Amino acid sequence: MAGQGTPATALLAKRKVPYTLHSYDHDSRHESYGLEAAEALGLDPARVFKTLVAEVDGALAVGVVPVTGQLDLKALAAALKGKKARMAEVAAAERATGYVAGGISPLGQKKRLPVVIDASATAFETVFCSAGRRGLEVELAPSALAELTGAVVAPIAG
Repeated sequence: MAGQGTPATALLAKRKVPYTLHSYDHDSRHESYGLEAAEALGLDPARVFKTLVAEVDGALAVGVVPVTGQLDLKALAAALKGKKARMAEVAAAERATGYVAGGISPLGQKKRLPVVIDASATAFETVFCSAGRRGLEVELAPSALAELTGAVVAPIAG
């Protein structure tokens, strides 16, 4: 797909991981990027995951949860053997990942951050997450997502 290249898709291609790209016209008036993706692509929102950057004990980490839920910060901290978590500043998240908010992918981030994927992902053959740009989703096996990101899989959605 010409013009669709992002660090996330480059990583997938380099590691020869099977994936499918899905693009849609992003509407800047939409308030929830993930729900917008699910609606635009006609997907079950439980299969569409958002990538959220938080601080766990002062260090950045990533939580990947279904767009239908919220990130449980206490559960994220516990999954990473930390004590306290809070959402990261948008600017810090963008700097560390190299992506813009609403298009942050758990794949191909500038700095390799610890990643926790919500356990609900394992119920599906494939899941969707941002491919690194608003309006671009990547579909892949949850096991491949976990392997590529070195993720812990734990119940972190509230």
